[in-house]
Amino acid sequence: MKKFLSLATAALMLVSLAACGGSPAATPAPTPAQSGSDSAQATPAGTASTGSDSLTVWCWDPSFNIYAMQEAEKIYQQTDPNFSLNIVETSWDDIQTKLTTAATAGQLDTLPDIFLCQDNAFQKNVINYPEVFADISGTGIAFDQFAAGKLAYSVVDGKNYGVPFDNGAAIDCLRTDVLQQAGYTVDDFKDITWDRYIEIGKDVLAKTGKPLLSTDHTSPDLIMMMLQSAGASLFNADGSVNIANNADLKEVIRVYQELLSSGVLVEVNSWDEYIATIVQSTVGGTINGCWIIGSIESATDQSGKWAITDLPKLNLPTATNYSANGGSSWAISASSKNISLAADFLSKTFAGSTQLYETILPTSGALATYLPAGSSTVYNQPSDFFGGQKIFSEITAFAGKVPSNYTGVYYYEARDAVNTAISQIMSGTAVDTALKTAEDTVNFKMGG
Repeated sequence: MKKFLSLATAALMLVSLAACGGSPAATPAPTPAQSGSDSAQATPAGTASTGSDSLTVWCWDPSFNIYAMQEAEKIYQQTDPNFSLNIVETSWDDIQTKLTTAATAGQLDTLPDIFLCQDNAFQKNVINYPEVFADISGTGIAFDQFAAGKLAYSVVDGKNYGVPFDNGAAIDCLRTDVLQQAGYTVDDFKDITWDRYIEIGKDVLAKTGKPLLSTDHTSPDLIMMMLQSAGASLFNADGSVNIANNADLKEVIRVYQELLSSGVLVEVNSWDEYIATIVQSTVGGTINGCWIIGSIESATDQSGKWAITDLPKLNLPTATNYSANGGSSWAISASSKNISLAADFLSKTFAGSTQLYETILPTSGALATYLPAGSSTVYNQPSDFFGGQKIFSEITAFAGKVPSNYTGVYYYEARDAVNTAISQIMSGTAVDTALKTAEDTVNFKMGG
């Protein structure tokens, strides 16, 4: 038990940025020779394999995504002993550049058989470069075994273009010792509204001097998590911008303003400062994608003093207590000569093997959105750091309840514009004025 937890803790510390597409410095994963992969030899780097039993894969992060692929290779070799992967370590930024270049230059044969794509950029790429992505809807992959909100990122016009991988389900992490000092437990935060959260937060602040939340004001992650929890978006279903008259967004901003004015939330100036508020015990909790556990567990002196629950919900008809932040999915290149093999490989591993997820969780901290994994023995191991709570199975259950939302082509432009609007609003600009400016900015970038 303790060995499992210590491995999970060490690995999770390495992946706090992985869900956002980064490649933090990490302990190297098993080498290609150890995993049975011909990572450097199978084909020229970056091109699809031509052998009938070989596939080329692009992905980033040796201790997370690459390691998961290497373990998936071993599992598929039980079906086909001659199967091999040529795994080429490629950062997300490089993958995006290569996809764009290949599509605009008409050189699709430079692409691999399989590549990893950030969830929030998936629809954008499929819509902009449909010739790059294989429609894998009818390939036998069990898409219904994934959390609907996660799956929706890789669906365009009702067609499936990706197989979900890592879990970005959002969680409310709370310091149980701080809550106890104020007379509360984590159960007081389960299935509550944001108004109730603020009410409790003000009481906790008065009694302990600690705000419940902090956020990096240079990123609108908290705003976007709130919005998705109600299944809301910055775009309409037809792709048009929905910011200026977005009632759901205005409710999110109301809550955000009250969080700040009450002192329950404090803004900081960078990611590092945000992490410091957690590990230095200046706040009583945090809300983020579940990959934040790695950063929380880096504060070893806080072991046993944390618990998780679901998110507060908005006062909206579509409100839920569930959301997500970050994650990625596997795609198959339409130019691949081995589409059937690639689909079968993904079907029997990332979309069909609980064993795969049980193997990679202890070493990499890679939580699945493959729902059957949530009932496995490994996922139901209690976490000493989180007071014996079975956090992995709970997070997997949360992921199954996350509402889907539309990201579209200009998701990042809209995020940036809304973040600017939030700063203006907090500085005194009227909400309607700031949101109208944000919508005009996005429309301009869209060429409208």
